[in-house]
Amino acid sequence: MSLSSMRGTVLAAGLLVLASSPGHATESASFRAYAEGKYLTALELAQKEAEDGSKEAYTLMGEIYSGGLGVAQDYAKAADAYAKGADLGDPNAQFALGLLVAQGRGVRKDLRIAADLFEHAAKAGNPAAQYNLALIYLNGNGRPPDEAKAAEWMQKAAEQGNAQAQYDLGGLYQFGRGVPLNSEKAAEWTGKAADAGLAAAQVEYAVMLFKGRGVEKDEARAAQLFRLAAEQGNPVGQNRLARLYANGVVVDADPVKAAKWHLLARQAGVSDFSLDIMLSKLTQEQRVSAEKAVDAWTSGRLTE
Repeated sequence: MSLSSMRGTVLAAGLLVLASSPGHATESASFRAYAEGKYLTALELAQKEAEDGSKEAYTLMGEIYSGGLGVAQDYAKAADAYAKGADLGDPNAQFALGLLVAQGRGVRKDLRIAADLFEHAAKAGNPAAQYNLALIYLNGNGRPPDEAKAAEWMQKAAEQGNAQAQYDLGGLYQFGRGVPLNSEKAAEWTGKAADAGLAAAQVEYAVMLFKGRGVEKDEARAAQLFRLAAEQGNPVGQNRLARLYANGVVVDADPVKAAKWHLLARQAGVSDFSLDIMLSKLTQEQRVSAEKAVDAWTSGRLTE
């Protein structure tokens, strides 16, 4: 399995939009209004604060225009506000402007300039910028590819608690990209991302726990993680949980629950021939029960 396929579309896409809070170093009137959902008031106050030299106020204005909060969405105005905040040295503005430049929203698309903006914000300690800069080095978009630098910035973001960075750092250690191959560190960082609630990491770490790969074998914990991922709608987690119920591994065998999770996973595009065979052997009553459970789960009602 390749790193890009294991880690989904994030690494393949090259950028992940991880928004930073437009919060101020000290709470201002504009930020209080923003937090209360009074966006037009926040914009008016931010404009006054910006005139007094507040870099965070420019960033807040950019957030309001970028999100279309109380005003028409306007990426050009957002980019202009972010640029003013970035020039004054606000890392959140630098990061947000970097995203717009990388996507060509409101400004001309230029991955090299976006990379420069991410680097400014990353050096100031912005974890989302550190993560995106890592992806740029990993994919060679806007900077020459450099897996060692990618791992360095991924590590910085991961150490600040960025769950996606923790997950991808685990992948770098798992495949030895930019760092020495190390199954223990792969499990450690993937486990941190799983603990943070990232569904894909929960699935990957559960597999590690089942196989005892880089971590002590713990099938019971693995089953719990498959369930957590499945409940979040992760189709691979749903498929793995279905297998556990179908085969009575860790949990008691239950063909109806197995069918429920298999049907959900299959709807999301994860096929499994062995589970299809199991499904074909259900009684009519069991099949109806499973389909009702699928409907209940899909509509948000609690099911077992």
